[in-house]
Amino acid sequence: MSGTADWPVTLRGVTESIVATLGPNDRWNQAALGLHAPDDDGDPVTAVTWGKTRTRGNFERRGGGVIQFTTDPREFVDAALDVTETDEPVRDGAVAWVDVDARRIEEGVDEGTEWVRWALTPRSATVRDSPVPTINRGFYAVVDATVAASRLDVPAFDTGTLLDRLDYFAETVERCGGPAEREAFARIDALTEWRDRRNESF
Repeated sequence: MSGTADWPVTLRGVTESIVATLGPNDRWNQAALGLHAPDDDGDPVTAVTWGKTRTRGNFERRGGGVIQFTTDPREFVDAALDVTETDEPVRDGAVAWVDVDARRIEEGVDEGTEWVRWALTPRSATVRDSPVPTINRGFYAVVDATVAASRLDVPAFDTGTLLDRLDYFAETVERCGGPAEREAFARIDALTEWRDRRNESF
């Protein structure tokens, strides 16, 4: 199986998820994982682990894990910032989950940090409730960018701070967004010309 046809959601850009991997203590480690949609239908969904994390080690030992799509932001915080281990792989907030094989396809070092790219192939998928929501940082960066852009030249807001925010959101859209998010941000560029204003301030 390859591409996104066997996934219970439509993936674009980088979709945020929680991955449960079984550790050597027979408990499930919960961690945040960005799912990179393939450019071509025949290519697999991929993910990158940075450093010698529990997720990387468990992928290496077990060859897979359980990808979850959740509606509970608290579960994302726990997965991203804390060491969270559970008796079962699926969290209460998961609306859908996919049991995947993880295969190492690329590796390297970036500024001293080892990284590994994994091809994720679904073995089975479960949908608890439809529609399954997805979280794409690029989409939310576009929304936040419209707020910052709408406040340009409003005396109550600092223009330099707003331009810095727009620059950050632009990078997020480029990294994580799909075609629709990139097109939307190009529209922000055209309507506000914020990039020219930021360049003039340096």
